[in-house]
Amino acid sequence: MDKPEKAKFINLNNQKVVECHFNPENFEISKAIGWTEKPAMGDNEPHLVFSGGGSQDFNIPLLFDTTATGKDVRNEYKDLFEMVKVDDEKKNQKTKKSEPPTCRFQWGKFMSFTAVIKEVKQKFTMFKRDGTPLRAELTITLKQVADKPKGQNPTSRSEARKIWIVEEGQRLDWIAYQEYNDPDQWRYIAETNHLDSPDVYPGQVLKLIPLP
Repeated sequence: MDKPEKAKFINLNNQKVVECHFNPENFEISKAIGWTEKPAMGDNEPHLVFSGGGSQDFNIPLLFDTTATGKDVRNEYKDLFEMVKVDDEKKNQKTKKSEPPTCRFQWGKFMSFTAVIKEVKQKFTMFKRDGTPLRAELTITLKQVADKPKGQNPTSRSEARKIWIVEEGQRLDWIAYQEYNDPDQWRYIAETNHLDSPDVYPGQVLKLIPLP
C-alpha cells in the first residue's frame, strides 16, 4: 500500500520545504469579486459596477507534534515564518520595494497553487516540564497569486508546444493531470522528452505537446 503524500509548503525564493506532519483534515477556500458603488441621481440605491475578480483565499489548519522526540515543535515549521518576512532579494516590479517571497502549497495530485502567506496563527497545546512546546495547532492563511504562463517554444511553428520548468515536488503524473486532466498521460510526456519514469528534478525543462 502506497504511503500518503504529505502536504508541503515550498519557498519559491530559496526552495526550502516545510513538510506537514499530518495532512489537513479540512480547509476553507473563499473567493470574492469587487463591486464599486456609483451614486445614481434620482434613485434610492446606487448603481453597482463590477471592478474585477479577486484572488482565492485559503485557510488551512495543521498539526505539528514532537512528543516522540521531545524537541521544540517550533523548529519543525520555522521556515514558514521566512515566508511572512520581507526578503531583500525579492522586489515588487512596480514599486521596486522588497516584499515577502511567494510559496507553493502542494498536496500530491490533489492540489498545487502559488500563493503568499497572509497570516500564521499558532496555538500550543502540549509542553515539556521546562515549558518547551511539543504540540502546535497552526492556521495558515494564504492568498493565491496567478502562476506565470508557460512560454511557447520559439523553435517550433508547426505545432503548439509549451515549455514546462519543473518545480520542487512535481512529478510527470501530476504535470500530466495539470496539462491534460489525466495523470496517466505522464507516459506521453515521458515519450516526448525521452524519459523512462515519472520522476523529474527541479529546474528540468520539459516539452509539452497536445495529445494526438
